[in-house]
Amino acid sequence: MSINADIVAIIKESETIAVVGASRHKEKAAHEVPEYLQSNGYKIIPVNPFADEILGEKAVANLGKIDQGVDIIQIFRPSEETPKIVAEAVKLKPKLIWLQLGIKNEEAKKIAEEHNIPFVMDRCLMMEHTKIFGRDKNIRISEL
Repeated sequence: MSINADIVAIIKESETIAVVGASRHKEKAAHEVPEYLQSNGYKIIPVNPFADEILGEKAVANLGKIDQGVDIIQIFRPSEETPKIVAEAVKLKPKLIWLQLGIKNEEAKKIAEEHNIPFVMDRCLMMEHTKIFGRDKNIRISEL
């Protein structure tokens, strides 16, 4: 199943992605995916209360600490945590909320939909990006 044209347009037009659960550990998808997105021109805002900096960007403890516009909020947290995160995310009025591959929650989806924010779950943003734009030289094939 492919993502719809509206979601593709948002990905193409977006500049800033807040990554909730971004990791300092290079072997984790929560590091590799934002690293890939950063290498493809997106500004990454890492959201991690246990890090000062990730991928050369100042990390913030939570979404409430973000003081700028955000186009996409990507979430790398356990499914059961996502309703609370999405409830905070909608306050930033992003164009899209994205739950990474393996993360699903219908309650979180309902919260986003109630605020008319497009919502994707259980999909890899890096994989979808490569389908839209083609493979980048920086991509780790093991992730595809």
